[in-house]
Amino acid sequence: MRYLRSGPRRLQTPDMGAPRTKMVGLRSGEIADRNIRVILEAIRRHGPLTRMELGRHSGLTGPGITNILRRLAEEKLITSNRRNGLGGGATATEFALRPEGAFSIGVKLRQRRGEAVLIDLSGQVHDRVYIELDPADKVGLVHAAVRDMVDRHAALPIIGLGIAANDWTEDQSDQIAAMSTIARPYVENECTASLLAERTIGSSGREGGLAMIIIDDDVQAGFLIRGIPYSGVHGRAGSIGEMLTGPDNVQLNTVVGFESLRSRIGDQAFTSLLKGEEISSPLLSQWIREAAGHLLDPIIAMAGFLAPSVVMIGSDLPQGVIEALIHQLSIERRDTSTRPLLTPWISPMKPASFSGGGVALGAALLPFLNTLLLPPASA
Repeated sequence: MRYLRSGPRRLQTPDMGAPRTKMVGLRSGEIADRNIRVILEAIRRHGPLTRMELGRHSGLTGPGITNILRRLAEEKLITSNRRNGLGGGATATEFALRPEGAFSIGVKLRQRRGEAVLIDLSGQVHDRVYIELDPADKVGLVHAAVRDMVDRHAALPIIGLGIAANDWTEDQSDQIAAMSTIARPYVENECTASLLAERTIGSSGREGGLAMIIIDDDVQAGFLIRGIPYSGVHGRAGSIGEMLTGPDNVQLNTVVGFESLRSRIGDQAFTSLLKGEEISSPLLSQWIREAAGHLLDPIIAMAGFLAPSVVMIGSDLPQGVIEALIHQLSIERRDTSTRPLLTPWISPMKPASFSGGGVALGAALLPFLNTLLLPPASA
């Protein structure tokens, strides 16, 4: 793909509220690159579209749109068909995304387990594997999983690798790039990756703010403000697991994190949950009640300070467990015995659109957002 930009890096998104630096004009090549992204993003979001409709979505002129469409067709990223006019009127050519024109691999990493997915340009998952990790050889095990996935799909145009992890280092990126036939990976933290998945291919609306809570070994939150991920100073925004919560004033991670759940229900039941199995257990119900009682505090804080349009909860836990937790949160909110003041307003809560909070999906989107599609700051 001759117009793809080289040199993997973190997705560049402005930090909301940071001082503005001097604005630098775009070079002609950068303008052309952005216009290509504008057209492809319009087709992806709203297609199929005719040239006239693309003009309304993009603000670009007819000749410019024609040149871009020709280029995208040559790269096999779009297809064209004739659209019949209403009432037997004139037909027009419409252009649609060709999802199989580009693929990407995304990897979600925790301390001892991971997940890798292969997606096409529309976000459809074509392959998924789960990885057992050893912290002493994390890079080697990630490389082996990615290599095996690439080998299984050798005929596909895989354009890059994205990694979602909170403890991945630049040195590890260098190591995997030296071992891999895919370029150096794009890297983001888990919550940012989850938010990018929701924003790009999820069900959440683009208007208003969005908060995402990820429940895993620890509990963390991410924020999407005006469509842009907000990370705060040194990426510290969303470290809610360290908050002291609930009437007993204990750290959120120790009540809601996976270690708390495992110790409550036992190893066998916990393993079943991570496999996606719905289980019925009084011990699980007790954990849900306690988790909701402590998780409500940071949710109230989010509603008071950020007022997001929705708070989403994602996890490797089954959908039924997340829905039960959200239901219990609504009960806890009305319980004045532990919180004497009712909160006048709180953001609606719902499960994340994708399993695991869409973290691996968001990681797989990183190569697309850095090369083909509009990044959050531009879309």
